[in-house]
Amino acid sequence: MDLVIRTRRGLRTAAAYVRSAPGTYLWLAVLFVTTVALHHMSPQFEQHFLRQRSTNIHELSQNPVRVLVASAMWIQGGHWLPYVLLYTVFHAPAERWLGTARWLAVCASAHVLASLISELALLVAIHDGMAPHSAVNTLDIGVSYALAGVMAVLTYRIRAPWRYLYLTALLAYYTVPLVTDRTFTDFGHFLSVLIGFACYPLTRGPEKARNPKETPVTTRG
Repeated sequence: MDLVIRTRRGLRTAAAYVRSAPGTYLWLAVLFVTTVALHHMSPQFEQHFLRQRSTNIHELSQNPVRVLVASAMWIQGGHWLPYVLLYTVFHAPAERWLGTARWLAVCASAHVLASLISELALLVAIHDGMAPHSAVNTLDIGVSYALAGVMAVLTYRIRAPWRYLYLTALLAYYTVPLVTDRTFTDFGHFLSVLIGFACYPLTRGPEKARNPKETPVTTRG
């Protein structure tokens, strides 16, 4: 009987947490459906299908709004479960803290601006002969730019000195690939982090920065 009671309490707590971040878990639900759909496609058709929803130069020049929205609804590689953890650790706390509208503004800003700026940089590189012309069709989909932006804005949610440890780890995680690999995707991720930092005005509110030693913030009503 005790096990049943504890299980019910656990389920109620989990349900309350999901309700406290509706945008995060609705997005995860969409990603689950699209990931299942990808698993039912042949590899050849999958690449063609995703390229039409990619924020590459060709698609952005033809259907910018459509691909900017569609590219955030698919996961390249088809592994959904790791994103459940990432969304729960980063997106859900950010949405609970900022509210759904401001959280979504951070996500959209990082995703859209980083996509456009990184592809513009790639276009310049193609024009200058530093990248092949075929790069206009490079596959570029996923939710990582929005995730990087949210990870950055969460810096303002953590109280010093923990904030500086988190900031150091975050910058190292996104700067090292930029220096070593120097791909335009790495550039986009780094831009997303900077955009997340620039979203500081959206974080201003009555709540104080959180100390990791404190108990979790209660669910909003």
